[in-house]
Amino acid sequence: MSVQMELHKIIISEMQDQQIIVLKEVDGERKFPIVIGSPEAMAIDRRLKGIPTPRPMTHDLMANVIEAMGGNIDRIEINDLQDHTFFARIHIRQGKKMVDVDSRPSDAIALGIASVVPIFVAEHVLSEVG
Repeated sequence: MSVQMELHKIIISEMQDQQIIVLKEVDGERKFPIVIGSPEAMAIDRRLKGIPTPRPMTHDLMANVIEAMGGNIDRIEINDLQDHTFFARIHIRQGKKMVDVDSRPSDAIALGIASVVPIFVAEHVLSEVG
């Protein structure tokens, strides 16, 4: 069972290499942080603010490839936590077929954030971080 979450906050510190995003339960109060790298934080922030770039950045490129292949991102799911590392899956719908791709949560969120793709977190992951 998975719970729908939303990007609640992004904390960017220019003085550190690691940044933080906070996910919050859509229909509840649970929330938790995920430490991410600066490039992913900047990509998420840029996409949230709709800041254009002269050429496609990595996450824009991936979105363009998915679209060019007839797919769209159905949802993102943070499905596991092992040794303090989160794991995610990007669920891509391609016609009647569903393709699941392993991903870091930060990349999945950066990829899906501009398209308002729903984010889900497995209940057992929420229990571990709670």
